Amino acid sequence: MSDVNRVPYLVTAVVVLTTCAILLWMGRVPWCACGHVDLWGTVGTNEGSQQLFDWYTPSHLLHGFIFYAALWLVARRMSLGGRLVIATLVECAWEIAENTNAVIERYREVTISLDYYGDSVLNSFSDIMAMLIGFWLARVLPVWASFAIVIGFELLTMVIIRDGLALNVIMLLWPLDIIRDWQAGL
Repeated sequence: MSDVNRVPYLVTAVVVLTTCAILLWMGRVPWCACGHVDLWGTVGTNEGSQQLFDWYTPSHLLHGFIFYAALWLVARRMSLGGRLVIATLVECAWEIAENTNAVIERYREVTISLDYYGDSVLNSFSDIMAMLIGFWLARVLPVWASFAIVIGFELLTMVIIRDGLALNVIMLLWPLDIIRDWQAGL
């Protein structure tokens, strides 16, 4: 790989590290305030979105599939590395926005995530890595397999935690009582 080809991957790494620094500057905790690091944070506890992974990690994997497909459609002449930088910038912008007080309060107001206090930097970093893995998988897997993974993870999280990427977006932008009641088990 020539030096020119490495530039987008170095930019991607710098964007990810800068995002982590911004999250720390914003006051996000580096890892769970509980004092220990676990592989999995349980939704509905004070460790949700604080540990390495949680039930929302699959939605970030799906971001990678979606960003790959969208950029393939609108920027397919751009190098893969250039598209990766754009996908990373979008994911990192979301991680920063998601962890602002305004968005955290919005989640708490319109969803059943009353115990959501934002992500730890460790969890945000893992979410970004999940997006990068999804982007790579979308590049190497057949389209049918990508669709199957997206549908499978959405169904899995809907069944297990009554949430997922689609429901999360709907409830953040256009909250519906029928969805909130179903998520609450009413």
